[in-house]
Amino acid sequence: MSCGRAPVVLLGGGATLLVSILWMPALLPLASRLLLLPRALLSMASGSPPSQPSPASGSGYVPGSVSAAFVTCPNEKVAKEIARAVVEKRLAACVNLIPQILSIYEWKGKIEEDSEVLMMIKTQSSLVPALTEFVRSVHPYEVAEVIALPVEQGNPPYLHWVRQVTEAATDSATAPSSA
Repeated sequence: MSCGRAPVVLLGGGATLLVSILWMPALLPLASRLLLLPRALLSMASGSPPSQPSPASGSGYVPGSVSAAFVTCPNEKVAKEIARAVVEKRLAACVNLIPQILSIYEWKGKIEEDSEVLMMIKTQSSLVPALTEFVRSVHPYEVAEVIALPVEQGNPPYLHWVRQVTEAATDSATAPSSA
């Protein structure tokens, strides 16, 4: 056996197949490609080309630096109050309210079905923890739904605007407090 190869034995259907694979030098490029596989699969599922982790097409946008957060509320009044507050506090640049969604979920051992309002909140990814904490502090649900997904691609001027509008909240969230 040569120094750069290791045997792998695969058993199937009673037959033994002996296959040799290249060892570490050949596996390194494969390992680096495997790390990109989840991003590539997500891109294929969405029908868009895979994005690169560096600023794309000179836009200066770093993929994932903006997030879309989703919060469900029991009614439009509560959703509007929370939406207005997160925009005023610059925890979000924009909140869309999507009325009359139907949520079916398990809660305390029972299957529940409720009409809710879905909030789609655009913010900087670095603000998601502060946004989550604020929503939890004012939301009427015992367990408020706050989930966020990073935005990989989009209209560069819009993504820049989201970052610009929420910049003051980012500065105050990272500034040392004077006590």
